Amino acid sequence: MNVFYVDGEYLSENQAAISVKDIGILRGYSVFDFLRTYCRRPFYLEDHVARLANSAKLLNLALPCKQSELIDITIKTLDHNKDLDEANIRLVITGGISADSITPTNKTKLLVMVTNVHNCPAEWYRDGAAIITTNDERYIPNAKSTNYIPGILALSRARQQGAIESIYVDRYGRLLEGTTTNFFAVMGNKVVTPGISILPGITRKVVLKLIAKEFDIEIRDIHRDEMRLMDEVFLTASNKEVVPVVRLDDLIVSNGKPGKHTRRIMQLFADYTRDYGQSKG
Repeated sequence: MNVFYVDGEYLSENQAAISVKDIGILRGYSVFDFLRTYCRRPFYLEDHVARLANSAKLLNLALPCKQSELIDITIKTLDHNKDLDEANIRLVITGGISADSITPTNKTKLLVMVTNVHNCPAEWYRDGAAIITTNDERYIPNAKSTNYIPGILALSRARQQGAIESIYVDRYGRLLEGTTTNFFAVMGNKVVTPGISILPGITRKVVLKLIAKEFDIEIRDIHRDEMRLMDEVFLTASNKEVVPVVRLDDLIVSNGKPGKHTRRIMQLFADYTRDYGQSKG
């Protein structure tokens, strides 16, 4: 049984709970972050905690403790789950209990949930995946909130069409990000990715750093009309790593197979995460 941290206590998963009066439940007023381990070393934990703190700031949610304490609590929660070879870690800050069920107080709640890593299907990486676009934009895109209704609906539409992800397209026709991923396109030897109105992905940041010596990088707006010009497409995310895309809406990308540049980027990231886990610090 996994052990979670809930507002000062380490509890078994079946005992972990928060009040039904918490406005994180009643109003969706909460933020979260998500990461995984490599060789049980949390991947860029400090960066994820800093992003969580920024999400809370953008939504005017009080941090329940200092960032250094968040890091310490996360590591201790992981230590309570020694039976897991690798772990997913979800950090959640909820709005807490409100007297009128809507007005925030400074009594926010912290949850740290450690669970087993569930690997994505191998065929995504071997054969490539399909994605679609959806006309929508996230509210306060720099904040990772639990308000996922648009994302859930967009992802449901994607799955109905045999796709694994849906990419938001804003009112100006710009491709932004997926419901849980960042978007990249390869055009020639140039890797292009959006830079505004998106959540700053940690995996995205690592990938950009890793490929800087081998590829030209453009961080800019990508218009929907450019989809036909894309030689390759791939997604990044903590739980998906680097996923090659071979179909975008009705367009076939990379002759229907993962492209050589995407393959190279996948290898660079795999090598880096292996070394990251083994270094232990």
